[in-house]
Amino acid sequence: MLNTGKIKETSSKAAESEINVFLSRRIDACLRRGVRAPLRSLLLSGCFALALSGCSRLRPKPPAEYIYVTAKQTYLRDRVAAVSNRTATVENGEKLKVLEKSRRFFRVETPKGEQGWIDDRAVVTQEIFDQFAALDHEHANDPVIATAVVRDDVYLHTKPGRETDRLFRLQEGDKLKLYRRASVEKPVAPGQQVLPRRTSEKPTDKDAAAAPAGPPPPVMEDWWLVRDAKGDTGWLYGRMMDVDAPDAIARYSEGQRIVGAYVLATVNDPEAPMDDKNVVEYVTVLSPYKAGLPYDFDQVRVFIWNIRKHRYETAFRERNIEGYLPVSVKMAKDPYAKPPASMVEAPTFSFRVLSADAGPVIPDPVTGLFVPGKTNLKTFRLEGNLVRRLVDPSSPPPDDAHPEPVEKKVKAKRAAAVPKRRKK
Repeated sequence: MLNTGKIKETSSKAAESEINVFLSRRIDACLRRGVRAPLRSLLLSGCFALALSGCSRLRPKPPAEYIYVTAKQTYLRDRVAAVSNRTATVENGEKLKVLEKSRRFFRVETPKGEQGWIDDRAVVTQEIFDQFAALDHEHANDPVIATAVVRDDVYLHTKPGRETDRLFRLQEGDKLKLYRRASVEKPVAPGQQVLPRRTSEKPTDKDAAAAPAGPPPPVMEDWWLVRDAKGDTGWLYGRMMDVDAPDAIARYSEGQRIVGAYVLATVNDPEAPMDDKNVVEYVTVLSPYKAGLPYDFDQVRVFIWNIRKHRYETAFRERNIEGYLPVSVKMAKDPYAKPPASMVEAPTFSFRVLSADAGPVIPDPVTGLFVPGKTNLKTFRLEGNLVRRLVDPSSPPPDDAHPEPVEKKVKAKRAAAVPKRRKK
């Protein structure tokens, strides 16, 4: 392939040398003949010609163009051909300077000065890199709602969705910080149709009449805005990571997914089966294994350590709520208790749930984020082995929304259940 830049540079140098030879010959001829008057005009015309020949050098150079490697690892080649030699090795996220473009390849230069050709499918533009930088700057001060571990090699995306732009590649076992969740519709391949799940029971005429008309609802996917240990921020497919939770409490999840596990207190047990005898007590939030839920969790559970039996036990559980992250944990006093109990600090955790009089929560059609309307703040304290809610006694607590209908328990009167005995 011809290098047009070198050809232009060579032609300009040749033209300049020819003008210099021509001017030197004319000046020598004028001096030999003793002609001095036209010498000045001749010099001015020569300077003008030199200025024209070198005007391309005075033009401002276009700004440097950069691209970034998306592949896990790839090579630069010395030519675009079926048979070529490797000139350098580049890694994911590496910045490359563009020297030349072709239809499907770039000739680039690494920060070390190595040059070669790379396929355009293995790189992204500066614009996409700037989108990741904007995400990092926008969410730099957001609270971390949980931590997680990458399950397999996967990419970070600029937006939620499989078809969005991607750049940074994470490896299995990388640590993550979680910031927020979004749900988007799962893409369906052309020609495929989303069918409802099959059940073992045959539908009855009553079920068919109650079934809503029209196509089934779309299948949703959960994505999380995360930041890895290197500081790169982006959106990650939710099924490609696991929230950090110790195995000792994960086995008590009862078929639910642990969304977050937060340290409440530490208990020393010399006979604990763990290596560390300072056993941690947790408050956890859990949700069903289902994407697209309008809430982050529907259950809160506190695990304390039983020193006598040397095992975890449940000290508190609240179910059937529509809770939203983050969960706040701190040491605090009880503002509603009487002295001296009100002056003692204890582990306290707070979270928000959807209010009963709030409207339905629908994901944003553009971002996929769930923004609840009215929420209620619920605060609890761990006092020894007991968990007590902190409520202002002067006002009743507000009602919460429930994902499942709450059955009202009506106590039957004993007189109606048991017939009255006749007096003898």
